[in-house]
Amino acid sequence: MMRCLTAVLALGLVLVLAALPTSAQTPPSAADIAAYDGLHAAAWTGDVAAIERLVAAGAAVDRRDGQGRTALHIAAHARQREAMRTLVRLGADPRALEAQRYDTVTIAAVADDAETMRVALAIGADPRAITSPYDGTALIAAAHLGHDEIVRMLIDAGAPLDHVNNLAWTALIEAVILGDGGKRHERTVSHLVAAGARRDIGDRNGVTPLEMARQRGYGAMVRILESR
Repeated sequence: MMRCLTAVLALGLVLVLAALPTSAQTPPSAADIAAYDGLHAAAWTGDVAAIERLVAAGAAVDRRDGQGRTALHIAAHARQREAMRTLVRLGADPRALEAQRYDTVTIAAVADDAETMRVALAIGADPRAITSPYDGTALIAAAHLGHDEIVRMLIDAGAPLDHVNNLAWTALIEAVILGDGGKRHERTVSHLVAAGARRDIGDRNGVTPLEMARQRGYGAMVRILESR
């Protein structure tokens, strides 16, 4: 009886998370953007000359807005990649976490933005960082969303394949249970398996990714997960 109840509760959690917006992050709102001044405003618009001038005049390069975002986070959300490079060159912390514990790597992962991801990694952001309220990683976030190119990039950058978040899920588990079973999630599972992600790590009930894929009728994923 207890095992059945636990399984029902776990299914409920999956349904709730799957129904949430694709990003648990809080990007700058229209009101935030309108209120920005100084470095945050320059980062949003990508005004590199203004960034250099403001920092030279003494602006704190890692000053935070009301959500704990630095100008670097703002530039990442806005896809202002040259601004990102400039901010780090002028002393911004490339591994800073905002109030929800997201960094530039996870921002790019959720946005499915490969170019911003390349810049974030090049300027010193950490693909191994533990981020988000779920104690996850950028790889888990990308796998959840089926952002297969980002998944491949993060694997190549050394992201931890088998990190277990506070929901007791790995990237491989999230790709199956929070995905839609489509081609991008199939490629995500394929990338993870090819890289050596452990297929024997189950959820809190011991259910493995293979069992989850079978339960959902994801035939292609089943074949990938059964492969040697």
